[in-house]
Amino acid sequence: MSQVFVRRLLLSAAVIAFAVPAAAQDAPATAASTQPEADDTAPDDAIIVTARRREEQSQDIPLAISVVGGEQLDNTGAFNVGRLQQLTPTVQYYSSNPRNTSLSIRGIGAPFGLTNDGFEQGVGIYVDDIYYSRVASATFDFLDVAQIEVLRGPQGTLYGKNTTAGAINIQTNQPSFTPEGRIEATIGNLGFKQVKAALSGPLSDNVAARLALSGTSRRGTLFNVATGTYINEQDNIGLRGQVLWQAGDTLDLTLSGDYSTQNPECCGTVYVRTGATQRPLYRQYEALAAAQGYAPPSRDPFDRLTDVDADLSARNEIGGVGLRAVWDLGDGTLTSATAWRFWDWGPANDRDFTGLPITTRSQNPSQQNQYTQELRYNYSAGNVDAVLGLFGFHQTVRTQGTESLGSAASRWLLNPGNVQVGSSGCATPTTLACDPTVLDGVVAYNDIRLDNTSAALFGQVSWEVTPGLTLQPGVRLNWDKKNGLYERLVFDGADNPVLFRDAQGIPITNPRTVARRDALTPQRIEPSFSDWNFSYDFTASYQIAPEVLGYATYARSFKTGGINLNGVPNDSQGNPLIAVGAIRPETVDHYEAGLKTELPGRLGVFNLAAFRTDVGDYQALVNAGQVSTTRGYLANAEKVRTQGLEADITVQPSDRFRAYANAAYTDAKYVRFTGAPCPPELSGGGSGTPVAAPGTPGNSPASCDISGQRIAGVSKWSLSYGAEANVPVNLLGQPGEVYLGFDGNFRSRFSSNPSPSAYTWIDGYSLANFRLGFRTDEGANLFVWVRNAFDEEFFELLSVAPGSTGLIAGQPGDPRTFGLTLAHNF
Repeated sequence: MSQVFVRRLLLSAAVIAFAVPAAAQDAPATAASTQPEADDTAPDDAIIVTARRREEQSQDIPLAISVVGGEQLDNTGAFNVGRLQQLTPTVQYYSSNPRNTSLSIRGIGAPFGLTNDGFEQGVGIYVDDIYYSRVASATFDFLDVAQIEVLRGPQGTLYGKNTTAGAINIQTNQPSFTPEGRIEATIGNLGFKQVKAALSGPLSDNVAARLALSGTSRRGTLFNVATGTYINEQDNIGLRGQVLWQAGDTLDLTLSGDYSTQNPECCGTVYVRTGATQRPLYRQYEALAAAQGYAPPSRDPFDRLTDVDADLSARNEIGGVGLRAVWDLGDGTLTSATAWRFWDWGPANDRDFTGLPITTRSQNPSQQNQYTQELRYNYSAGNVDAVLGLFGFHQTVRTQGTESLGSAASRWLLNPGNVQVGSSGCATPTTLACDPTVLDGVVAYNDIRLDNTSAALFGQVSWEVTPGLTLQPGVRLNWDKKNGLYERLVFDGADNPVLFRDAQGIPITNPRTVARRDALTPQRIEPSFSDWNFSYDFTASYQIAPEVLGYATYARSFKTGGINLNGVPNDSQGNPLIAVGAIRPETVDHYEAGLKTELPGRLGVFNLAAFRTDVGDYQALVNAGQVSTTRGYLANAEKVRTQGLEADITVQPSDRFRAYANAAYTDAKYVRFTGAPCPPELSGGGSGTPVAAPGTPGNSPASCDISGQRIAGVSKWSLSYGAEANVPVNLLGQPGEVYLGFDGNFRSRFSSNPSPSAYTWIDGYSLANFRLGFRTDEGANLFVWVRNAFDEEFFELLSVAPGSTGLIAGQPGDPRTFGLTLAHNF
């Protein structure tokens, strides 16, 4: 760990420590709780979870789980999943735009890179029992959240949609028959404004309703010199309504509806660096840019200047309607969750990452509808608890894409042969690379479709064999079917189709047509996949002492097969390689052991977990490096392994002080991946032998063996930690407490490219957040906050520009921000 990180951690600890002595003087004996209680027998400070689809104390379940309450989310500014990862170090979240969002737990879940609609997520997102299939939902503000549970490891025998890496179980505040409400308003630098409100109460003796809304806006953090505007802004609006009908003494029906929208000018990047590739030197970034008189607006990425010249948009709408019925049958409870959800995505991107008119338009707007039905029976009697469930899922995705090239595309993308464009200029106008009309105006239209259906039967039994010893087997039977279409039609600047063959079937070898096909390749495939799968798990737990629970788990899980919906490579005759249209399911062997300990005197908790997950046929992203030949297609890596240790500790000696620390060591690597995409230093050259040394012009390998390399996006070390201390005061006649809080996190370095590259390692960084406020006994709360208090300069993502030019672009993380929040519960 860096010395800077250690110094900042010590400074942050000192600030909190200064407040502790005063805070501890009048401490009552019992710790306070902000969590709901499951029943009257639960201790006042118990954290109640529904991870196993029934209410239990989190310390009583043999499962690695992190719980974040709604109050902590509000206090720390963690208003979406992206910020949640700062509180839960086992979560990895990356987003170049809402659609291209990757969410993983313990290093697995989704391949790092451009999203492909034809595969499943390994991390399930559930909101009040409703499955959210689009990971884009992770970019929206949390709406009226009561609690978030992050479950680590496979959860297929408990949750409707199979999840191999874990699940994020979000519980919202429910309608109440006692009138209540909450309002919160925040202002900050960069024009930050956020409003949250919720109101709940009875409509009749047996009907209650709840309405919540949120809105967030903030000026962008990058300045685009090409348009004179700030980009990568925040612009979120969300609305959620619920109606609860107590239809009888044993039947509750809850109808819910939600709608959220984003419409920021997003998502641009900044110049970070260049790295040598195997292209001829005069075809790499520096020479190409000099030949066209181009220079980035700044070579210091933390000047936060860009000049991307294509339209930017990240319009994103998501919502739906759900009906949940809960029927108490005495020894058991029958739950039905029915839902329809939609997702509408309207993007525009600059895929060349420069201010040159290379790719002038890149967008793939999509519309999704999903329908889910889950029936679940929970049984509890004596020493047996059981869950039996049925789940059905149907999803349709329709995408209409457009990509077009501009006047700088020919010189940037095409091979000029013996003419060294970068050094001596275009010697003859007959050279294709010197003729802008070859690629200028070439356009591709994409039609992408997915019909995805799955059904499952799942169940789990928890049997206390003897006092303290519990055995928990679980099974799942799953069926999946996917049908897809990927069709790309390409036209030149005169609106003539670009084809591989003419009407008589004769191959077209005209050099201009060949050049256009290389840049934007026409293709049509109709991939499909269908299969059954059986999986299972087994957990044994033992109450070693009244405050110590030990457990061990083995799970044989899977992630269903997928289909490629971003295109696949063509052979030399222009025929798509149908064999890679579908990918095999992942097979998962998961091992875990843990201890859950309550500290003496109910001082707090200390939990440990050790795990190992072996994944066969890991679904990875492969990208050939061209600008638009394929956006990246899926393939199976032979084997991936992730293993590590996790520790979580929370101490709360009194109402006046609370502290926590969570640590994760994650060793995630490709055990065997022999056909992986090559990093930029081994890309861009010709084909043949011998292969040139990395970063040396010459021949490049068709693929690379990255066996033993680390999986992208995973830090070996991740930490989150914090504390809050308060003292009772009477301010302006209002009794309450003044409090000081700190939350920090640290991540060690990680790779930001699917195949590790010397050019795309992101250095480790630490972030520190502080808050100082006053809250009254009547529910008012006023506090000032500062996030990234030490103004750490860090990257969220680095991206390799298409075309093997050596350009590396990036997304800087947020600078220091500060503001004021006023909230009131009533």
